[in-house]
Amino acid sequence: MSLTDDFQKAAPASTDMGEVGSTGLVQYGGDVQEDFLRQLQGKRGYATYREMSDNHPVIGAILYSVEMLVRGVNWTVTPSDPNDQRAVEEAEFVSGCMSDMSHSWADTLSSVLSMLQFGYCYNEIVYKRRSGPDREDSSERSNYSDGRIGWRKWPIRDQSTIIRWQFDQNGGIDGAYQLNPLAGTGEVYLPIEKCLLFRTTTKRNNPQGRSILRNAFVPWYFQKRIAEIEAIGIERDLAGMPVALVPPHLLSDNATAQETEALTAIKQMVRNIRRDEQEGIVFPLAYDPDTKQLAYDLKLLTTGGRRQFDTNAIIARYDARIAMSVLADFILLGHDNVGTQALSVSKIQLFSDALDTWVTGIADVINKHAIPRLMKLNGVDPQYYPTVDYDSPRQVDLNAIADYVQKLAGVGAILPDESLGEHLRDIAGLPQEEAESID
Repeated sequence: MSLTDDFQKAAPASTDMGEVGSTGLVQYGGDVQEDFLRQLQGKRGYATYREMSDNHPVIGAILYSVEMLVRGVNWTVTPSDPNDQRAVEEAEFVSGCMSDMSHSWADTLSSVLSMLQFGYCYNEIVYKRRSGPDREDSSERSNYSDGRIGWRKWPIRDQSTIIRWQFDQNGGIDGAYQLNPLAGTGEVYLPIEKCLLFRTTTKRNNPQGRSILRNAFVPWYFQKRIAEIEAIGIERDLAGMPVALVPPHLLSDNATAQETEALTAIKQMVRNIRRDEQEGIVFPLAYDPDTKQLAYDLKLLTTGGRRQFDTNAIIARYDARIAMSVLADFILLGHDNVGTQALSVSKIQLFSDALDTWVTGIADVINKHAIPRLMKLNGVDPQYYPTVDYDSPRQVDLNAIADYVQKLAGVGAILPDESLGEHLRDIAGLPQEEAESID
């Protein structure tokens, strides 16, 4: 009797294999409202995160550094069994499909990385028949002529166009509805079986994940407001605060329609005073008949000293908090003449570890969904399914390694040999030593 038969006998026939509960995701009719801040929900959230990414220099630098590092990662396809020729051939097939798409692999990864900015990225898988490079139909054009089904492209479905999600009764993701202005019908349904969903987190099975900028929102919000107030204050200090003096009867409740209109025009003039090439004010020259003083006057009041608060320090503090929220505060090292080399190495390594986790999540989606679907379309047995892998981005302190090796060699703990030399050359990115030729 096999072990499977024993398990089948041990399990009661009345065992309920179904799912009863749900993930508890806060959503109404497919509209996810997980975030308690309304400005970070739906299209408002998309607009907010885009403003943060496009307008803030520190956030922009962080996202740019992540993109450049990931684009430089070396990706490989590993066969399920390196000693099996069929498994090796299927790995070569998948590798060929990755390089045979209409968009380069680096550009495809660049679009996938938008998940960091918005929390998720939804990519549709478009297939093609590999019928050679001379086919006019782009759905069949390929660098290969083996007739197999490959990937044509993984186009992104922009987060701003995803209007709602389709869930099953237990919170599973069935697909998404996209507001597509090019479709003509208004919206299209994108089933999950035809798409790849990349997320920063799968908590509560939220299809929208969680933006890595979420914790940076509060410091960004206050910094933005302080910067606006600072700019207004600078302008007012340079131009002076305008003060208009008008006759009292213009401010009384008994003012005529003409006097009220004149007062409104003066208020508008005061609000619009700016120091630029168009500056200049036309004001009536009139004297009060009783006091012999000017009936109308305009003055610019200026401040005589510094402000009580140092806005530079406040804005720098918020910059640091924004960078800290994504473990990228090493970007700010040296800007204030603080920080050591050892501190920078440790912070960069921590950021690299976080980056490695994000790239691992991308590889997991490809291995669990993209490759199995492709293999199934080509009738490949699951035992030959390959997997994608990558070389983790590393930050190596060569000075520390050299000092460590020197100390170990000094006490005889290690001896220089060919394998050690090859390894040290490899981590330093140096070419390997050429073997001497024997005449």
